[in-house]
Amino acid sequence: MIDRICLIIPPSIFLLDERVFMSLGILKVASVLEQAGVTVEMLDLSGVGNYEEVVQDYVRTSTATCYGLTATTPQMPATTKIQRVIRTLNPSARIMLGGPHITLIHAAVKYEQKRGRKGRATVAFQHLEAMYDVLITGDGEFAILEALREDPPKLIDGDDPKSALFLNNATLDTLPFPARHLLDVPSYRYSIDGVPALSMIAQLGCPFGCGFCGGRMSPFLRRVRTRSSANIVQEMVHLYQTYGVRGFMLYDDELNVSPSIVELMNLIADTQEKLGVEFRLRGFIKAELFTDEQAEAMRRAGFRWILVGFESGHERILTNIQKKAAQADNTRCMEIAKKHDLKVKALMSVGHPGESEETIRATRDWLLEVRPEDFDATVITTYPGTPYFDEAVETKPGVWTYTYAKTGDRLHSLAVDYREVAEYYKGVPGEYTSYVYTDFLSPKDLVRLRDWLEADVRRTLGIPYQTAAPAVRYEHSMGQSNIPSNILRTSIPSAPAVKPAASHELIMPQKR
Repeated sequence: MIDRICLIIPPSIFLLDERVFMSLGILKVASVLEQAGVTVEMLDLSGVGNYEEVVQDYVRTSTATCYGLTATTPQMPATTKIQRVIRTLNPSARIMLGGPHITLIHAAVKYEQKRGRKGRATVAFQHLEAMYDVLITGDGEFAILEALREDPPKLIDGDDPKSALFLNNATLDTLPFPARHLLDVPSYRYSIDGVPALSMIAQLGCPFGCGFCGGRMSPFLRRVRTRSSANIVQEMVHLYQTYGVRGFMLYDDELNVSPSIVELMNLIADTQEKLGVEFRLRGFIKAELFTDEQAEAMRRAGFRWILVGFESGHERILTNIQKKAAQADNTRCMEIAKKHDLKVKALMSVGHPGESEETIRATRDWLLEVRPEDFDATVITTYPGTPYFDEAVETKPGVWTYTYAKTGDRLHSLAVDYREVAEYYKGVPGEYTSYVYTDFLSPKDLVRLRDWLEADVRRTLGIPYQTAAPAVRYEHSMGQSNIPSNILRTSIPSAPAVKPAASHELIMPQKR
């Protein structure tokens, strides 16, 4: 088995500030590799403007023969460039791809196979097969060990609940915490109400079927799997004692899908009392599941902010999304949050089936009525692995149409090579690009109305725009590698550990 690997975190050039949240999935993989005695080199390219130069310098001087990359769909263009650099400079290297994008693509392929047709997901998967030596889907912590064997299969499927690679609740508690020590932790800038913070994942999966959300066909992202409250709090204490942080961003899909949320909040509160400290927390919740009891417990535990994917202020759009939350549910959620002094960031989106100027104006009106403390508004993207992508049919060359059967409302999307294009994802205000349109609004109309929505709500509610952080650049002298320590770090291998019965890569859902 290969005993040395370079894991690479690609840049996220579509974000306003890349060095906010660490890529926890690949850090979970790294921690399992370290436990197994494998030497891990971590190349962290988050926020690095000239990342191709960094990779070139590294490959030219490194003795590594195996590279593992993780990527969300918006990271794929940068990941493609990194793969090409490695393949050019070290043709014999084993290059592996894991993470959300390949997981979503493969889930979409399985769906196409069930329907007895070869579609765009199958073509996209074949493109990735040609680029990478090994593809890892779903739960990947120990799947990576299979990938390091002398003659690994082309595909290692950790997205199969019947596989020993698919994690369950008990196995989650046995895994080591993410190998954050392989990154330059202080260079990640995030705080909650002025308190320095780090991100965590307490549970996996979301059981809902929202049409725009990636992973609805993927058991890895659809099935809820939870760590024990004690294990979650143990990681918080570890982060507090190791890095001195008192803030924690819980990057779960929806915290309150777990029936043990109040128990967890009470344990967090009790732990703070014992430590004599005060934590600050932030996380996502599902609007129609939110209760006074949850809000009170979250406030006591240190929550001051919650994030809620309301998406739209129009009832028909909420129906078309299959959000399972009516406008009344969303308004009630805001009322509960305000009652318990919890600030809300409202996550909104435009470009759903049936979207029109009327529905976007309704979203504006609802936001002005409920007055969240912060919000964002994005143009929707038809990700592989979403119903909008998987259930669409090609209605004319290069145009795919999703129809929500209950209302007949449609969403049209332009074909995108996700290996090369990322402009569809978020962006700086005024620089959005839409690859979708509806029967009522063109791509340009959607961008224009999105910009109007954001500007009008921010102006009326006095919510400032977020300022984009400049990319970091590193200089390299010809023929000599000068990769700073906060980009490249190497682990010291520990003694081999006994391999647990299952595995997982804690990839982050493709969330805003």
